[in-house]
Amino acid sequence: MLTILGFTMIATFLVLIMMKKMSPIAALVLIPALFCVFVGKGAKLGDYVIDGVTSLAPTAAMLMFAIVYFGVMIDVGLFDPIVRGILKFAKADPLRIVVGTAILAAIVSLDGDGSTTFMITVSAMYPLYKRLKMSLVVMTGVAAMANGVMNTLPWGGPTARAATALKLDASDIFVPMIPALAAGLAFVIALSYVLGRRERKRLGVLTLDAVLVEEPEQETETVLVGAGSGVKSAVGSGAGNSAAPTGGSAAEAPTAGDGDDDDDDRMLKVLDPNRTTLRPKLYWFNALLTVTLLTAMIMEWLPIPVLFLLGAALALTVNFPHMPDQKARLGAHAENVLNVSGMVFAAAVFTGVLTGTGMVDHMARWLVDNIPDGMGPHMAFVTGLLSIPLTYFMSNDGFYFGVLPVLAEAGAAHGVSPLEIARASLIAQPLHMSSPLVPAVYVLVGMAKVEFGDHTKFVVKWAILTSLAILGAGILFGII
Repeated sequence: MLTILGFTMIATFLVLIMMKKMSPIAALVLIPALFCVFVGKGAKLGDYVIDGVTSLAPTAAMLMFAIVYFGVMIDVGLFDPIVRGILKFAKADPLRIVVGTAILAAIVSLDGDGSTTFMITVSAMYPLYKRLKMSLVVMTGVAAMANGVMNTLPWGGPTARAATALKLDASDIFVPMIPALAAGLAFVIALSYVLGRRERKRLGVLTLDAVLVEEPEQETETVLVGAGSGVKSAVGSGAGNSAAPTGGSAAEAPTAGDGDDDDDDRMLKVLDPNRTTLRPKLYWFNALLTVTLLTAMIMEWLPIPVLFLLGAALALTVNFPHMPDQKARLGAHAENVLNVSGMVFAAAVFTGVLTGTGMVDHMARWLVDNIPDGMGPHMAFVTGLLSIPLTYFMSNDGFYFGVLPVLAEAGAAHGVSPLEIARASLIAQPLHMSSPLVPAVYVLVGMAKVEFGDHTKFVVKWAILTSLAILGAGILFGII
C-alpha cells in the first residue's frame, strides 16, 4: 500500500504542477500532508516536517547567502566581461547563444555547486534570451543538463555518495567514467546545437547592434540593475522579434514575452556601463574573493553555508561600506532569496513525508524485488536504468545510501563488481538536476522567470536521452 501511495503522491504532484493547477510551493506542502493523512500517520506530520526542514536547513541557508553573494557580484560588475565575451561569440545568433549556454554552464559547473552554476549562467544569458525573445525553457533545460553531467565530479556529490555507500575509492569510480561522461557532455552540446537551430529557424539571425542598441521611440520607466534609483531608459524590441513560434507549443517553449515587464527591463540593463553599483576599482578584489570562495568550497575548508555567509558579509562590507547602500542591495535581491528559500522549505515537507512514512523505502524495495532473475548478470545495466526514475523521484542521499547498496548486493551475487554498479548509478544526474527535490532547480527557474511545470515538460525527455547516451557510452567503452 505504501508503494502505491508513494507513486500516486509523486504522480499527483507532477500532474498538478505541469497542468498549472497548483503552484510548486502549495503542491509541495499540501499534497504530502494529504497523503500523510491517507497513510494513517497524520499525527506524526509535524515530526516528519521538522525532520525534513532540519535536513534541508543548511541547504536553504547556503542558497540564501549564495544568492546575496552572487547578486552583489553581478551588481558590482564582476561578470560583465564574461557576458560581453559571450555576446561577442554569440553575435545575436540563437544557435550560438544556446550552444554558449551549454558551454558556460559546463565550465561554471567545475565548482561542483548547482546553485552557483545556475546563478552565473542565467545572469549572463538571460538578457540575450529576453532581447531576442528566445525560449527561456531552452536556456533552463540546457543549463540543467550540462550541470547534471558535470555534477558527477568527485566533489559534486553523487560520486562521493556512491563511494561512501559502497566503501570504494571515489577516483576508482570517476576516472574510468570520464569517456562516458565526456560523451554525455558532447551529447548535451549537440542537443543544444539542434535546439539552437530550431530557435534560429523560428526567430532568424539579428545583428548584434539590433540586439543591443536601444530604440528611443519605445521609452519605458525602468530601474537599472543595482542602480538603486529610477532612471529613464529605452528598451527596443529588435528586428525580427515578432516572429511566431514554430519550434514547439506555447506551453513547451514560452518566449521572452512572458513574465513581468518591469523585472525584465531590470535584467536587460544588467550590462549598463553607467549603473551606480559598479565597483571597477574593486574588480580584482572581488575576483580574488570569488576564486578563494570557490576554492574553499572544493577543498571543503568550511561548510558551504558558512563560506557563503562569510563571503556575502565581506562582499557587502567592502563594496558597500555605507549602511543604506547595504540595505538597498539586500532589498534588491530579497525577492529571489524569499522565493528560493520558501521553495526549499516547502520541499522539506515533501521529502519529510516521503521518507518518514516509509514510502521511499517501499518504492525502492518494490523496484528491486521486481528485477527478473535473468537480469542478474546485467545488474550494472539494470542499475543505470533504475537510476533514471529513482534519482528523479528521490534525493541523492536516499538513492545512494538506501537503494544502491541493495543493488550492489544483488549484483555481487551474480559476479558483478561494485565498481560497475557505482559507475552505472551516476548516469542519471542530467535528469536528477531537474528533480523537484533538488533545491538548485528552483534557483534556475526562479531567476529565469520560468514556470517549474514548463521547465519539467520541456527538459525531462531530453534529460532522459542524455542519461541513456551516457549509459550507452559506458557500455560501449566497457566501463559499465
